[in-house]
Amino acid sequence: MEEFMLPCLNKQLFGIDCLGCGAQRALVLVLQGEFSAAFKMFPAIYPILILLLFLVTNLFYKFKGDWYIKAGLIVVSAAVIIGAYIYKMSFLIN
Repeated sequence: MEEFMLPCLNKQLFGIDCLGCGAQRALVLVLQGEFSAAFKMFPAIYPILILLLFLVTNLFYKFKGDWYIKAGLIVVSAAVIIGAYIYKMSFLIN
């Protein structure tokens, strides 16, 4: 399955991981049932999947205050992505 994955252009050009590096592999790991390995690969996989699940559900069922839920899930996902990236980069530098 990895032969069908898109390469990280940032890593190829600059040799540095981008904020989304590992997301494709983490999704494959989730689909294979390797949940802890997926989290180690890309910690934001679960907030993003919850956000996507909510967005799809919200297409069919409207919730009161759904905008606040969407905004909160987006903020949580972004915070996990940025936090994990800073954590990963701090270990690469040291």
